[in-house]
Amino acid sequence: MKRFKFLFDRVCAFDNLLLAARKARRGKRLKPATARFEHRIEEEILRLQDELSARTYRPGPFKQFTVFEPKERLISAAPYRDRVVHHALCNVIEPIYEKVFISDSYACRAGKGTHAAVGRLSQFMQGADYVLKVDIRKYFPSVDHSVLKTCIRRKIGCPGALWLVDLIIDHVPKNSFQGGPSTGLPLGNQTSQFLANVYLDPLDHFIKERMGFKRYVRYVDDLVLLGDDKRELAAARDSICDYIGENLKLSLHPKKRIIMPVSEGIDFLGYRVYPTHRLIRRGSVLRFSRRLRLLVARYCEGDIDYETIRTRIASWQGHAKHADSNGLMAALLGQAAFSRA
Repeated sequence: MKRFKFLFDRVCAFDNLLLAARKARRGKRLKPATARFEHRIEEEILRLQDELSARTYRPGPFKQFTVFEPKERLISAAPYRDRVVHHALCNVIEPIYEKVFISDSYACRAGKGTHAAVGRLSQFMQGADYVLKVDIRKYFPSVDHSVLKTCIRRKIGCPGALWLVDLIIDHVPKNSFQGGPSTGLPLGNQTSQFLANVYLDPLDHFIKERMGFKRYVRYVDDLVLLGDDKRELAAARDSICDYIGENLKLSLHPKKRIIMPVSEGIDFLGYRVYPTHRLIRRGSVLRFSRRLRLLVARYCEGDIDYETIRTRIASWQGHAKHADSNGLMAALLGQAAFSRA
């Protein structure tokens, strides 16, 4: 297997760091940390460049907070200058891995995403009788650092790039729900999303090439296989469980390893997917209905303007339009009366 060297100078190059800063500021232009960095951007980039070249760069402390929808998750947000470094690293090494990633891995990749994954699953379901859906138990907290570093070294042979990758991997937030001192990727990092794909890439190739499953879709730690033989899928489930235990130090979620007829549909990425159509999951509808009622109340009290409401509704409509949901949207929005006394 070819290993890539002479990457670190490209990571540290001024133009690459400038591009990374442009990527890091997307959606965060109004944040104070972004404004401070942008105000003295040339000086900040030169300082980062010097620290990286001298290998004196050290990541800063995370800002941690919890989100509760669609489920409770601990988010660890890196400081802005660290996010610039994350993008600078990914700019250089992501293209190397894009050439070896399977096409049906859809998370955090250019031209992929949730809607493409759901569309591919719909396509596969039209020619199958059964579907196997599994997910990995506490995936991000369970990623083993030594295994991850071994995966990285199969493709990367540049000492400087490996120094930076190891530094980022080992920088684990305090008070997180990690499984131990040498496990876990923090949710919220650009590099965590990329490294999560690197970690499961061997599993993707195992399923597609050694097990021979052509109808397979993965989105982060959600895995879906389709076939015509229920017993074959049960055997595949056991093989996946053995493989990730022996090679990746992971385990399948005990309650999320389902085999069922495709005609019954399968929950995937916020939708109930059938061979001929898809619906929005009931939980997603209930959450949006609650948010809509809250928006109505806040608007009536003058706490929020109509443009903010329009933007938030449009975001959910973007999700809903990929399902058969015209009647549902009309019913939900018809109940919302935005008025002020």
